[in-house]
Amino acid sequence: MLTIALSKGRILDDTLPLLAAAGIVPTENPDKSRKLIIPTTQEDVRLLIVRATDVPTYVEHGAADLGVAGKDVLLEYGGQGLYEPLDLRIARCKLMTAGAVGAPEPKGRLRVATKFVNVAKRYYAEQGRQVDIIKLYGSMELAPLVGLADKIIDVVDTGNTLRANGLEAQELIAHISSRLIVNKASMKMQHARLQALIDTLREAVETHHPH
Repeated sequence: MLTIALSKGRILDDTLPLLAAAGIVPTENPDKSRKLIIPTTQEDVRLLIVRATDVPTYVEHGAADLGVAGKDVLLEYGGQGLYEPLDLRIARCKLMTAGAVGAPEPKGRLRVATKFVNVAKRYYAEQGRQVDIIKLYGSMELAPLVGLADKIIDVVDTGNTLRANGLEAQELIAHISSRLIVNKASMKMQHARLQALIDTLREAVETHHPH
């Protein structure tokens, strides 16, 4: 049995056409079903529906052979126990710092609110900047408005949410898209099968999302 971990939303919607090119189609609509394990038209392939931030965990620990995760999630997770053989070129956005429009650079220690704590630590360590990092799980845009933080680090797509809240994107940390990740043991044990699937998906990506 081959198990593929996916998260609902943009990643699932954009991955299904790529999987279909490899003949893997869910037998139930994952968006409508309450099931978390979805069979597919290939009897020996199933989909696991998990939270986006949990995809690397399922794959690294072998509960899933493959998964699709945003580069933002992978940068935060650290994934040494994973292969990342393919950029699927879907769910593209940017990981950026943002702050209040026209706010002066704060003197002294910078306070940064984000759910990407590890990314933030690395980013500011590389700059040699002293920062206090405040972990938030959502609504980052609020933090600078109510004085919780000077800046935030978050994924930015259109930037509309930032603008609506009087914030502006500032420094680019990374370009983000979704990646195919593979469990290292699975890659050894089922090399031919997984390599064939990766190659098929690579062709599908070239067709659906040329550079």
